[in-house]
Amino acid sequence: MESTEIFKKVRKIEIKTRGLSSHIFSGQYHSAFKGRGMTFSEVREYEYGDDIRNIDWNVTARFNKPFVKIFEEEREMTVMLLIDVSGSNDFGSQSQSKRDLTAELAAVLAFSAIQNNDKVGVIFFSSKIEKFIPPKKGSSHILRIIREIVDFKPVERGTDIGEGLRFLTSAIKRRTTAFLISDFMTDKSFEKEMQICANKHDLVALRITDRREMDIPKVGLVKFRDSETGKERWVDTSSNAWHNAYLQMIENESAELNREFTKHGIDNALIYTSEDYVKPLMQLFKKREARR
Repeated sequence: MESTEIFKKVRKIEIKTRGLSSHIFSGQYHSAFKGRGMTFSEVREYEYGDDIRNIDWNVTARFNKPFVKIFEEEREMTVMLLIDVSGSNDFGSQSQSKRDLTAELAAVLAFSAIQNNDKVGVIFFSSKIEKFIPPKKGSSHILRIIREIVDFKPVERGTDIGEGLRFLTSAIKRRTTAFLISDFMTDKSFEKEMQICANKHDLVALRITDRREMDIPKVGLVKFRDSETGKERWVDTSSNAWHNAYLQMIENESAELNREFTKHGIDNALIYTSEDYVKPLMQLFKKREARR
């Protein structure tokens, strides 16, 4: 991709996602992804309805009337974007590929994070760790991340989600909010790594998919090519038996993935390339906010 084309694409993503972050997501993000805890700020006189557990007894005794401690949220967090850059993300049946959608999601999350004074870092992974960008603040840092996503050329084309999760767990020592953005198309198990990572970090899964992957038209004999392994095979898409078996496989894999998310307490959202991602993200944020 030419540098001018990259610049135009980055600029387009920046304008769209920065606007969404400012006008839609920033408030919900703040509520859904709070800081690590509360720190003492000051004291004030007790008012009706205040929690008596917050009474500062030393100040109360000194002034002979009740005072309560005021706490402020320890707002600053570290946000890590764990991005799948394997070959299957090049697929897209309509206006954008899964890779294009990933770039927009990463950008809107990154801009929402820096508006709340959070650091943002990125781990690109395929069947290995392709690149690690340490967490930093600032718009220029976010634009670098977007440029990397738009123009990144992975060395490998396979997928090893467990490898990405292992690296995150070992590289980031303090508890962080981590967004795992992937189509989760892999034949390698990663449940153990996901469990360990979810115990250490606040892990959120964003599953990217294209509806055509679940709804293949009946157009006769078609040659399919695996974008990660390069293997090819002929399939009779007119066969009802093949269609039923394929749909059953997709449903079983999706159900198993959802069971693992639920088992390990991982918030998640399913996002389609052909649909607006604002609604599923907002639903995810509101679900988290409701639990707090």
